[in-house]
Amino acid sequence: MIQSSAAAIILPCFPTQSPFHFPSKPARGGHVAPPFISNPSGALHVRCRSTSSVQARLPEEASSVRKHNQGIEPNFHPFRSSNSSSTERGDDDDDDDADSFVDVDNLLYLLRFSTKYSDVELVRAVHASILKIEEDTHLGNVLIGAYLKLGLVLDAYQVFKNLSEPNVVSYSSLISGFAKSNREFEAAELFFRMRSSGVEPNEYSFVAILTACMRASRFELGCQVHALGIKMGFTDYVFVANALMALYGKSGGCLDSAIQLFEEMPERDITSWNTVISSLVDGSLYEKALKFGRDLVKIDEFRVDELTLLTLLTACTGCHAVKQGKEIHGHATRLGLATSLSLCNAMIGFYSKCGTIENALTVFDTMQIRDVITWTQLISAYMEFGLVDSAVKTFEKMPERNAISYNAILAGFSHNSQGLNALNFFTMMVRNGVELSDFSLTSVITACGLLADLETSRQIHGFVTKFGYGSNAHIEASLLDMYTRCGRMRDAEILYSTQNNPIALTSMMSGYARNGQPDEAISHFHRSLSEGKLAMDEAALTTALGVCGALGFRELGKQIHSFVVKAGFEADVGVGNSLVSMYSKCGEMDEAIKSFDAMSARDVVSWNSLIAGHVLHREGDKALALWSSMEKAGVRPDSITFVLLISAYKHTSSDLVDHCRTMFLSMKPTYGIEPASEHYASFVGVLGSWGFVEEAEEMILELPFEPDVSIWRALLDSCRLHVNTTVGRRVAKRILAMEPRDPSTFVLISNLYSASGRWHCAEATRQEMREKGMMRKQPCRSWIIHENEIHSFYARDVSHPQSMDIYRGLEVLILECMRAGYEPDTSFVLQEVEEYQKKEFLFYHSAKLAATYGLLTTSPGQVIRVVKNVVVCGDCHSFLKHVSAVSGREISLRDGSGFHFFSDGQCSCRDYW
Repeated sequence: MIQSSAAAIILPCFPTQSPFHFPSKPARGGHVAPPFISNPSGALHVRCRSTSSVQARLPEEASSVRKHNQGIEPNFHPFRSSNSSSTERGDDDDDDDADSFVDVDNLLYLLRFSTKYSDVELVRAVHASILKIEEDTHLGNVLIGAYLKLGLVLDAYQVFKNLSEPNVVSYSSLISGFAKSNREFEAAELFFRMRSSGVEPNEYSFVAILTACMRASRFELGCQVHALGIKMGFTDYVFVANALMALYGKSGGCLDSAIQLFEEMPERDITSWNTVISSLVDGSLYEKALKFGRDLVKIDEFRVDELTLLTLLTACTGCHAVKQGKEIHGHATRLGLATSLSLCNAMIGFYSKCGTIENALTVFDTMQIRDVITWTQLISAYMEFGLVDSAVKTFEKMPERNAISYNAILAGFSHNSQGLNALNFFTMMVRNGVELSDFSLTSVITACGLLADLETSRQIHGFVTKFGYGSNAHIEASLLDMYTRCGRMRDAEILYSTQNNPIALTSMMSGYARNGQPDEAISHFHRSLSEGKLAMDEAALTTALGVCGALGFRELGKQIHSFVVKAGFEADVGVGNSLVSMYSKCGEMDEAIKSFDAMSARDVVSWNSLIAGHVLHREGDKALALWSSMEKAGVRPDSITFVLLISAYKHTSSDLVDHCRTMFLSMKPTYGIEPASEHYASFVGVLGSWGFVEEAEEMILELPFEPDVSIWRALLDSCRLHVNTTVGRRVAKRILAMEPRDPSTFVLISNLYSASGRWHCAEATRQEMREKGMMRKQPCRSWIIHENEIHSFYARDVSHPQSMDIYRGLEVLILECMRAGYEPDTSFVLQEVEEYQKKEFLFYHSAKLAATYGLLTTSPGQVIRVVKNVVVCGDCHSFLKHVSAVSGREISLRDGSGFHFFSDGQCSCRDYW
């Protein structure tokens, strides 16, 4: 080791004013003049002399230290005591004076030499030599610093304990070392010991203890230290104020204090600006962080450094500020930082979230130096844009790969719903011995959930358990999610019973909601909350709000919103998105818009949530107006955005099919999004809703790929809407060939024939369903929420405690509606019974029972709110229109197609749904 160190230090030529020069002569009186003096900042400086001869001697000195401590008498004795005679040394007087000076001076230099080249052996050798001379606190402090720089905290502490009179530098160095070595509590104890010993802290002591408080999240102690700093007058020091800002910024709830500190600083450096900006970014206050960035540029454009730009890019990504992100890119170019590797990597990440793949590729192509992070960022960008093949090709071209690169491909497959590819890739990773992490396992578990294959899910669970990650909270939650996606709710409940972590609680809630048990999800939420098992963090709140939206549970959703405000979760983008979605699904679009406007930062999901709300309320014109605002804001749309926007054209006030066609065709060239099956299905629905059924069929037949059943089913529904049995028969044959045992297809076909008066064909369809055993389908369900309780109803349901009153009320209501012109449509009854029995079946559909219960239990003037788990049938739709007329009450019904608002015998859907 010493040879390499020596060779390294011979090469450089020290400048004349190097801080490591030695004086040529000792001070008068034969005493060595102290080579270091303390400046106000606590830094150590060395008195200098020419070192032309010292350069060549350093390797010899270092070697002689080791030999001396091994009991070997070297030719050179850097630590010989000052009273050794010249006769013993064989030197003249001048040489005697020079060599006697080397005692402490060379020790100090060798300590710095050892830390510069990470030479632990040399530090220990110097330490051994120090033990043989008289104690020097300053020398001890330098030794403490050397050990700390090499990560040897316990060795530094041993040196500290052996100091008879440690000073403020001794304490401050060790407190700082403890704070940076995950020994924050020992750092705090040492600070208290320093105070009790009578040693007054300096500005560096305060920085050290504040760092410990921040890393240990001891914010109350940090506040006390802040008060002490004010009392002693140290808060005016820039770096003490910076440490205080970092402490308050880390606490999350004290961002206002951090900003106030910043604004009150008499002097700021770039670290001050970076600290306050990064604190705002950590607190998701992205727009405010960008404002501070603009202020910094106005004050001194060239003061901005690489860290500033990296932090501001994170803010731009967080709030999808495309324009500001591009400005930061240009600013980096002007400052000559555009070639920075870390900054370029961050730019690729930014453009993958907020720009286009072309932007990301431009940055990649202009980079002169690339590392594995660069290539991995490009893979993630391709996956983000759905360009899976390009991502795989990039992976294959990588000159070097690591586990993160493999995980990027694996997660990308799962993100793009390619579960089988993800599973195959994971198998390859295992065979090739790639290091697996909890992120790898979470991705492959997600892939199994996408496949919904029971046997594969069992195998993956066994692999995870064998691998030793079975007790990982995130993986446990992923396994629960996988089981619920596979429909294995019983297995999920068993697995959940063996776990005790808040993430599993939220996964179980999502699972109940996903499997058509939202009321069970709410019960689980209340039970866990009352037992104190549920931590109300962002994930739990997002899940709970999602369940409230699925149920239409407005009251509970508003209570959770109040908790969000009180707990300070409003700034979280995910929680804000859930609030927008919850209110829109509960029929409260005004509240959804308010929640959207109140968000301090938004992403593409925020915009999608509000657009989806307008589509759900059949407000196509408002959805398209919001899209215009989204474009002006520079937010890059994703695949889901276009599914929603295309669907919005079904609900516009005028025929905008040509406009919809233009948007559909611009997806790939303008936005880089390849139209998928869901986009074609939405576009077919638009064409069909406006009566272009034949054109829709022609477009499907000309598709460059084999259309899946969702596209044909959209066309079949359009045929039902416009009673086009000619096209409907052809479409039905295709669907039945693709999914011969799907009961929903037979129901659509039967309803199509019934709507056109072809009763014998409708009856033949029902008979075929009976022969194939399809009459037992998932029961339709409607519910209404009254006094914070969910009241569910099925067709001809008598399980409700007030069923007798409900049926009596419904009979009266049916008679009143029939007097007003209501005629039961028995074509929606699939059972083979007599006509009067069909009417009996028809009268007691779940939506009718729920609406009647609402009339009986709500006060006059209140809106009756019903939710149905499938699309409402035509007869129930007609019935509810008449109910709104005869009762004078407004009825809100949310079904599988969207909202129906019944008032005065009319419906907001204009009888097209």
